[in-house]
Amino acid sequence: MSDAVLETELLTKKYSRRVVVNQLSLKVERGDIFGFLGRNGAGKSTTIRMALGLVRPTSGRVRLLGHDMSKHPLRALARIGAIIEAPAFYDHFSGWRNLRMFAAMSGGAKTERIEAVLDIVGLRDRAHDPVRVYSHGMRQRLGIAQALLPAPEFVILDEPTDGLDPQGIHEMRLLIRRLRDELGLTIMLSSHLLFEVEQICNRIAIIDQGRLIYQGSIEELIAKTTTIKLTVDRIEEAYQLLSHNPKLSVSRNGDQSLYVIMADDQIPLVNALLVERGFRVMELSPQRETLEQVFLRLTQNPATTEAKN
Repeated sequence: MSDAVLETELLTKKYSRRVVVNQLSLKVERGDIFGFLGRNGAGKSTTIRMALGLVRPTSGRVRLLGHDMSKHPLRALARIGAIIEAPAFYDHFSGWRNLRMFAAMSGGAKTERIEAVLDIVGLRDRAHDPVRVYSHGMRQRLGIAQALLPAPEFVILDEPTDGLDPQGIHEMRLLIRRLRDELGLTIMLSSHLLFEVEQICNRIAIIDQGRLIYQGSIEELIAKTTTIKLTVDRIEEAYQLLSHNPKLSVSRNGDQSLYVIMADDQIPLVNALLVERGFRVMELSPQRETLEQVFLRLTQNPATTEAKN
């Protein structure tokens, strides 16, 4: 059996002459907590809608749980749970009754299942309160309960931490980990909170202007290049010397330090070059980039990046 839960192959969506998603090939593997990242307008929501059969691709293919979505969408969707944008509920009904109504519209669910998903998301004690008194975090968790009703294998969450306070974000992080670790679900989430993505996701994809610019593990992405804090005398001369090397990206920070982005194998060469030219190297220390820093660097310079599959 393939480990791929979701695969897209050269997926493309055009609206008139505007290309929203451009030959996108993604692979979400079984057991992933997969972060799907991109700026507003990058094509994330359109991609998710195509994956779920809500939007017809201009070209390309989607395979969901092994099924070709152009031929057998219902076979796949019966095993999927999803929250697309903010979940909507009937405010004057209780959380329990909202889930009962949604279950009735999608094939039904036993009372035991409704109580089980409320327990999973931590709303069992508030199940019979009207949704109008729920906090924003409780509404988000009720949305996840709705997505869990069909006992899915794969859950897609669009901005599950949007608008939450720090406590709500922490609770959502714990819940998402539980879904994977205790229930064995595969999860794909779209989020702008890159620190949270770095905390809980094992693999990510970054898209910009509809194109894939990275796919793989967070550790591999952050380790691809190293930022070195370099403190030397004659800082201006060192800056001019290193700036002429196309393999290095050099920036100034104050009067005494340079920050140089380079591959690991360039570090001893740069040190040797500076010593050879008579510079006194007082500090040469790796500075680990965060996912947010790498994301901003990649999406600000899309023409200089290459997709990694």
